[in-house]
Amino acid sequence: MPWVAAMAAATLAISACGGGDSGSPAAPSPAPPPTTAPPPTTAPPPTTAPPPTTAPPPAVAPTASEAGRFLTQSTFGPTDASIERVRSVGYSAWIDEQFAVPASPHLAYVRANYDPAIFGANFNWLQDSFWQQALAAPDQLRQRVKFALSQILVVSAENGTIASLADSHASYVDLLGEHAFGNYRQLLEAVATHPAMGIYLSHLRNRKGDPATGRVPDENFAREVMQLFSIGLLELNQDGTPRLVNGAPVETYTNADTSGIARVFTGWSWAAPTTTDTAFNGSTTATYPDRNVRPMQAYPQFHETGAKAFLGVTIPPNTSAQASMKIAMDTLFNHPNMCPFIGRQLVQRLVTSNPGPAYVGRVAAACANNGSGVRGDMKAIIRAILLDAEARDAGKLADPQWGKVREPVLRLSNWARCFNAASASGNWTIRGLDSASTSLGQQPLRPPSVFNFYRPGYTPPNTAIATAGLVAPEFQIVGETSVVGYVNFMQGVISAGTGVAVNGVRDVRASYAAEQAIADDADALLGRIDRCLTNGAMPTAMRQEIRNAVNAISLTTTNGRANRVYTAILLTMASPEYLVQK
Repeated sequence: MPWVAAMAAATLAISACGGGDSGSPAAPSPAPPPTTAPPPTTAPPPTTAPPPTTAPPPAVAPTASEAGRFLTQSTFGPTDASIERVRSVGYSAWIDEQFAVPASPHLAYVRANYDPAIFGANFNWLQDSFWQQALAAPDQLRQRVKFALSQILVVSAENGTIASLADSHASYVDLLGEHAFGNYRQLLEAVATHPAMGIYLSHLRNRKGDPATGRVPDENFAREVMQLFSIGLLELNQDGTPRLVNGAPVETYTNADTSGIARVFTGWSWAAPTTTDTAFNGSTTATYPDRNVRPMQAYPQFHETGAKAFLGVTIPPNTSAQASMKIAMDTLFNHPNMCPFIGRQLVQRLVTSNPGPAYVGRVAAACANNGSGVRGDMKAIIRAILLDAEARDAGKLADPQWGKVREPVLRLSNWARCFNAASASGNWTIRGLDSASTSLGQQPLRPPSVFNFYRPGYTPPNTAIATAGLVAPEFQIVGETSVVGYVNFMQGVISAGTGVAVNGVRDVRASYAAEQAIADDADALLGRIDRCLTNGAMPTAMRQEIRNAVNAISLTTTNGRANRVYTAILLTMASPEYLVQK
């Protein structure tokens, strides 16, 4: 098919825009630890804004194209209704409305279907719940931020134990949603003490060192909580650029810091009514029935009682596990890297791969102080990201170094929301999207490693993107196989739907009644498709090519109207103008 070759050529030429690599998966080599001021004894509490009152409409209402672009960054895809709502109340008031919408949880749905006898297959229920919420839940901003957080603070069902403990995994994702509009300090500690994370990064049942046997504390979580969840590998300026000393970057932590903070994460295990050795080791007779979803608890006999030194802080001997955890989380949270490091990644997940230093600096400033002296306020961070002048500047549409490759999950969700897809079963059974050759090549909540599907600093080698010094994270899962696989997959989805089929009919199917009604008018059809797929920015030349393809399909042939609609949508979704979110 001609559009397959066109997409392959276009996709491999996509560029996103500038900034440095946030680091490789390797742990840093030893270097002198940075001088870090001791953290405060208490972290600032999260703030909770009152429910918004009805805001007056904006002085100048966003156009449909501007509203669609904003919703592409802040939801799983614009709909006619959401576009009109943003146009009516404006960006800021829409964000306030979304902050007030209650969270949509996964756990109840997963538990209603959970069968502990089916090892691994229970992840199906979490997959279904993910799509229920992504496509139909009213708390769209929370859903999109939660998805972004799930790719930064990774727990993956690629781990067989996690895949089997779907209730624990569901609870973990709910935790990300619960704290998405809270404070990053509370989120960080909730992540550190959740049993799903304890299993995934192996600090559940982590024992203190034993010099007699040579046993040392497990350092897996200790390394990742610094490298990926809080401060990164290199010291940063507040605009996200590396801090240089004598022209060279400075490593954020050393191997000694990793070993020191690993001692904090000893003695934590399953929630239980006691702190016996039996409960620590996980005997089901000594634990709560819902231990999979309760925060881990401390077991003093397994916690390191000696001093714990890391990042310029020393926790005195005989400090409890709980107090040690608090000091460690405060230290990471108050580290100068935290706001630019996490803020930049959230910009990448929502808006653009290469935010300018000034943009990152403004987001980091909102993270450092929400205007009321509170650090880590997620609402302030989200508002700063979405309302920034760079994010809202329509002139960026013409900037070849602005935007991001639209990851496969967001391509599918955008289609479903744009065309009012519905689930016949009510369960949204969209599963098994991992294959790059026959599906999306991306299954939500099942990235291949703790480094997600792609690293934030990934640059495709030997490309114009690399020459320009830019990054393009999503390109890490783009290749010849995935390019063709995506187009072939979407060809079937657009015409026949997706999800588990019953009696040959797929569960999730779009409604094209409005599109088929105007299929005799190619310009009207393309205008409707352009509204929520390319946000009114479909170029003239592209429109003409698709118009020609549509008009070549006779209305008098079998399924002529439907085939016109399918062709127009597929060619749009295979275009670089769609594949790059601007």
